[in-house]
Amino acid sequence: MAKFPGKRQDGLASARRDIVALGIAAAAIIMFVGTGSKVVPQIVRQWTSGAGAGPDLMLTNALLLNIALIIFGWRRYRELRLEIDTRREAEARARELAEIDPLTGCHNRRSATIETDRSIAKAERDGKAIAFIMVDLDNFKQVNDLNGHQAGDDVLVRTAERMTALLPRESVLARLGGDEFAVVYPYDKNSPDVVEQFVSRLINSIAAPMAIGSQQIEVTMSIGIASGLSGRHGEGCEVDAQVLMHQADIAMYHAKRQGKNRYYWFEATMENELRFRNQLETGIRLGVEKGEFVPHYEQQVDIKTGRLVGFEMLARWNSSKLGMISPEIFIPIAEEIGLIAELSEGLMRQAFRDAQDWDPSLTISVNISPVQLRDPWFSQKILKLLLECNFPPQRLDIEVTESCLHENVGVVRSMITSLKNQGVKISLDDFGTGYSSLAQLRSLPFDRIKIDRSFVSELKEADANSQIVAAIISLGAGLDMPITAEGIEDSTILETLKTMGEMKGQGYLYGRPESADDVCKRLEKQGLLVVRDAAPADAPGETSEDAARKSA
Repeated sequence: MAKFPGKRQDGLASARRDIVALGIAAAAIIMFVGTGSKVVPQIVRQWTSGAGAGPDLMLTNALLLNIALIIFGWRRYRELRLEIDTRREAEARARELAEIDPLTGCHNRRSATIETDRSIAKAERDGKAIAFIMVDLDNFKQVNDLNGHQAGDDVLVRTAERMTALLPRESVLARLGGDEFAVVYPYDKNSPDVVEQFVSRLINSIAAPMAIGSQQIEVTMSIGIASGLSGRHGEGCEVDAQVLMHQADIAMYHAKRQGKNRYYWFEATMENELRFRNQLETGIRLGVEKGEFVPHYEQQVDIKTGRLVGFEMLARWNSSKLGMISPEIFIPIAEEIGLIAELSEGLMRQAFRDAQDWDPSLTISVNISPVQLRDPWFSQKILKLLLECNFPPQRLDIEVTESCLHENVGVVRSMITSLKNQGVKISLDDFGTGYSSLAQLRSLPFDRIKIDRSFVSELKEADANSQIVAAIISLGAGLDMPITAEGIEDSTILETLKTMGEMKGQGYLYGRPESADDVCKRLEKQGLLVVRDAAPADAPGETSEDAARKSA
């Protein structure tokens, strides 16, 4: 009752009225006994013999009043008892709604905190430990999008049922919100393997297909485990429900980043990694606003003649607070937080402007994230950028990785066709590392295949097996698709590739990626910069931009 102070006051007031009504009825009954003992005999004698004086009028009225008070008091007492019972039921229902998840019947986040603290105290008394197990379903949004929200709700209910079936009696199951569950699991602190065995059974149970309507839905889960220790046997510390939730949440997100469908114990280092990641996320957002991301350019060369034919644009980030950050670190994070499109478009805009000073024969290749290809307006945005920067689409080569083809081939085909119709070239990047089929290569209008560096780098060994590279080159010849080999790091690789046919190559043998200024210096030495005539100083009505357009 203390959880609902307003209702507690109402209940006390009702109880007081209940006591008063019962007191009135009791007093009336006592008075009825006293008054009736005098009046009733007089009435009986009057009715039976007809002799003697009649009953005292005042006592008779008092008797009738007592009867009325008894009836009123008893009726009021019953009404108040009914009101109190109704209030108690309502308070119990309100308490249930406040503490129980209405969809699954599990505890909710609020009551999970209370139950966790209670379990911690009991475990300390019993000499045990508590494992707080945070569970998050992987890709649950996709379940909702593909099958509808009703199917998503059914999956949550079925998940809760399967988890409940595996729980020991003293455990607690809660749905914290969305597709996130938690289990409070008491165990012997010297036997953490018991927790791991339970979690493994949990993962296997949930992974079994669920028959939802006419659909067979499969889901996996990422799990984080916290016990107040760092790892399975680390140093212990005083914990409460909030601490365990926080630690298990960190471990769960670590499991997601490591590939999902697995579990991890909380480690203190994970929290440091999370803080660094949060710094990176903040830094990326500010870096995009401040223009800290700049394009660098890696040379692409005709391996037969050694002639420079173009550049591949690569993203570089020199953070004002964090220093130089590798693209392998910041690009996946930018994809996750939804900034990759804005970041990529800003880099392309700068690259198109840089390339306007290069010889028109030089092309520029740009890697596209799979996340960008989910945008149905992607091709229109690229064409708008080309128009904005007055950059010829024939000089642009969009590089699409094999992984992009498996998400939605129809959408990718439409975008590629739209860009090709405007003159943009399309290359299939990292060929050989994904699962693209010959049917996809024939049906999708690619202009070029890029051999992944992992295959090319093997050619530097004296006894290297060049069959895979040779097979890809033969495939390109059969499909009439030119080849680009990336990862040419030494002369041995280059000489081997020269024996295999004509192709473009790129790699550290030709030089590392360079800034726009360094590229201009290189091109100036090779006579590959556009020479722009200065506008006459006295040209009437002509701006510097007009003069630049004329010279271009």
